Amino acid sequence: MPLTQAQKDILAADIISNRASIADGDTAGAADFYNAVAVPDYWVWKNHLTEHEIVSLTSADATVWDWTAYIARSQGERDAWVRMFNGTYSINPSIAQVRKGIADIFSGPAGAGQRTHLLAVSRKKATRIEKLLATGNGTTAAPSNMGFVGLISPSDFNGIV
Repeated sequence: MPLTQAQKDILAADIISNRASIADGDTAGAADFYNAVAVPDYWVWKNHLTEHEIVSLTSADATVWDWTAYIARSQGERDAWVRMFNGTYSINPSIAQVRKGIADIFSGPAGAGQRTHLLAVSRKKATRIEKLLATGNGTTAAPSNMGFVGLISPSDFNGIV
């Protein structure tokens, strides 16, 4: 996704503060620097999460999908879960109403484990560029929303570095 002028301005200012790590004119080096994972950890909501990832991955918090807990939900809740994927087999957890749907479907004490797992697999560690252009707290409990998604390319730094 191309950078907006406002994002380019933020990036240009940040490059100045990181001049020791980015040489003048080194657009490839700048891209490598900003595509690296942010340190310390900064968490963002993923904008794409597949059903396969949800049911098969162990999260960074060591949580897993629990089929027994899913089966124990009411038929209406299971129907809502299926409808949430709308035939795409994926959701966008960066959208607040998607996270609200997760909370509603897996409500109550019996849904706590599923909610915990779903929220854990719905976030990721941000790259430096994602962190720089994100809005929010960036914590595991309150991940940020990304203003830029993906990798930045050397050509994005033309006229900046």
